[in-house]
Amino acid sequence: MSKKRVLLIFGGVSTEHEVSRKSASSVFTNLDKEKYDVIPVGITKSGEWILYGGDSAEDIKSGAWENCPGNRPAILSPSRPARLLVLDGGTYTMEEIDIALPILHGKNGEDGTIQGLFELSGLPFGGCGCGASANCMDKVAAHLILRGHVDQAKQVHFSKYDFMRDPDGIIREIVEKINSFPIYIKPSSSGSSVGITMVKSEDALYDAITLALEHDDKILAEEGIPGRELQVSVLGNDDLIVSSPGEVVSGQEFFSYDAKYNDKRSQFLVPADVPADIAEKCRELAKDIYRRLSCRGFARVDFFYWAEKGRIIFNEINTIPGFTSISLYPRMMGDAGVPYGELMDRIIELGLDRE
Repeated sequence: MSKKRVLLIFGGVSTEHEVSRKSASSVFTNLDKEKYDVIPVGITKSGEWILYGGDSAEDIKSGAWENCPGNRPAILSPSRPARLLVLDGGTYTMEEIDIALPILHGKNGEDGTIQGLFELSGLPFGGCGCGASANCMDKVAAHLILRGHVDQAKQVHFSKYDFMRDPDGIIREIVEKINSFPIYIKPSSSGSSVGITMVKSEDALYDAITLALEHDDKILAEEGIPGRELQVSVLGNDDLIVSSPGEVVSGQEFFSYDAKYNDKRSQFLVPADVPADIAEKCRELAKDIYRRLSCRGFARVDFFYWAEKGRIIFNEINTIPGFTSISLYPRMMGDAGVPYGELMDRIIELGLDRE
């Protein structure tokens, strides 16, 4: 049986570039080289596509891969059948590809843009399609699609145009509709808590919105929920494997970028210590959300569990969750009986089966 040729794409023009490298390093290590020829292509922060000429997962993680002497510029052709064009001076060669694995977090990777390129070129790929990726990345769109089907926090969403035209009116609407603090101000399309501020008073809203607008032109203001943060891993196209929930215990006041990746006080518990009926409810909700948003391949669904009120509140869905050594998605799948190496096999099979 011939090996599958897997295009592993990492990095990207995103605030989550470094996290993508860490995830891709783990994926690169756990892909079975007896089954797959891995073709690692990194996208620099400036948007250059480079075929990585080395074989060090640690260099992918650290960023040293960019200085590998064997690197060559590369282009994914949208002309069918898809080929990777590898440039060498004034000539090029074409690499055959069986499937792409985009391990790209945040904008220009998780938002449907690169998935659209794959679909245009007819290249099978692991994970959600273009439309589902775009809707899931856009927090406002995801919440609107799910409205009436899942419990949600009080929210106000608005555009940059709305805010610039009448900032006082937008702030007044947020305060009146949510009617409690803290309030979270979030860019609608951003991951890893980038650009998010926990606001404790009306006076701080303007600066928080201004910060969020640096990352997106659409903003979500959301009621702060005094609950536990639970996450559920989902794997599959039609028949789904759904993990028991894991729990995030932030080492800081809220689970910011720094709390996720730098604060050693943050804990990730697998499985979460919650009653069996709550765990099962989270699993059923995650499955329903995954299907309503037309997800395929894999995703992670995040909730708040407000025990005092018995509420399980939808937070967000991530179509390319972290695959780092500390990430909950692969750990929860391992707890569900799918260890990391097998998880990568299944993601590849699901991408190929979908075609």
